[in-house]
Amino acid sequence: MGNRTLLFGILFDASHETLTTLSADDKWLGAQCGITSILHTNGQDLSFHPHVHCIVSGGGIDEHGKWIAEKRKNGKFIFPRPLLEQTFRDLFLKKLQQLHRKQLLQLVDETAFVNMVTVLQNMQWNVYAKAPFGGPEQIVDYLGNYTHKVAITAQRITEITKDSITFNYKDYRDNDKVKPMTLSHTEFIRRFEQHILPKRFVKIRHAGFLTNRNKMSRIQSILTQLNLPNAMPKVKVPTTVLLLITTGKDVTICPKCGTGKMVRIATILNIKGQLVNIDELNRGSPTKLPKNSICKNL
Repeated sequence: MGNRTLLFGILFDASHETLTTLSADDKWLGAQCGITSILHTNGQDLSFHPHVHCIVSGGGIDEHGKWIAEKRKNGKFIFPRPLLEQTFRDLFLKKLQQLHRKQLLQLVDETAFVNMVTVLQNMQWNVYAKAPFGGPEQIVDYLGNYTHKVAITAQRITEITKDSITFNYKDYRDNDKVKPMTLSHTEFIRRFEQHILPKRFVKIRHAGFLTNRNKMSRIQSILTQLNLPNAMPKVKVPTTVLLLITTGKDVTICPKCGTGKMVRIATILNIKGQLVNIDELNRGSPTKLPKNSICKNL
């Protein structure tokens, strides 16, 4: 597990390079596509199964910013799936061997690593390609399944005893049947902790014309060329609303009477044992307490 940051990184790099390389080829698109990628590390049974979900635009822009529509008109995939699989395999293994040559990998057995790479080079890799989404609602719904959860949601846990935890999982090898799985506390925690990402690791990334620099101007140009409505402005959702959506609990309801609505009048921080109004903090020096900043009326 000590190589997770490096290997997760080349998962992103190899998948992005695969898609941008093929999209730049005039045979398939001849343009720069847009890519949004999300790292997903687990299977339904909490097994360690790292993979990257990539959402790819159905077209791209040329060097002048002109929109280029997809060339394959079968309504399914921009690139041939076998070509995706071969290109991704070659790029991933190339980057893996580069890490090895630079002695950046923590290895227990050098010989086993070399043998593993040889086997992988001669295997057929699988790229799971899905047909295009029906619209933006489907994209948002799809992304929402992977962006802000770790391994398992509370709704899937059906029973917790002093010895075990039972949860539902979807068995993809048995026609997606939902089945119960019971694990000991130790085994559940062992599986769960595999999916805690390295500190500061970015699990959602963008590539192609969706890279951050000047992204909004490129998107606006594409919308104009395709006669589509302008992008919606960003909406800042209050924390109380987010908590209501994710947990179903309205934290503004008074815990005493259960009916009254609480209104925020101040946000108080405990800094080195002192309660401080956040509005009075010196933003340039957050650890330095301003004078007369301790709130006496809470």
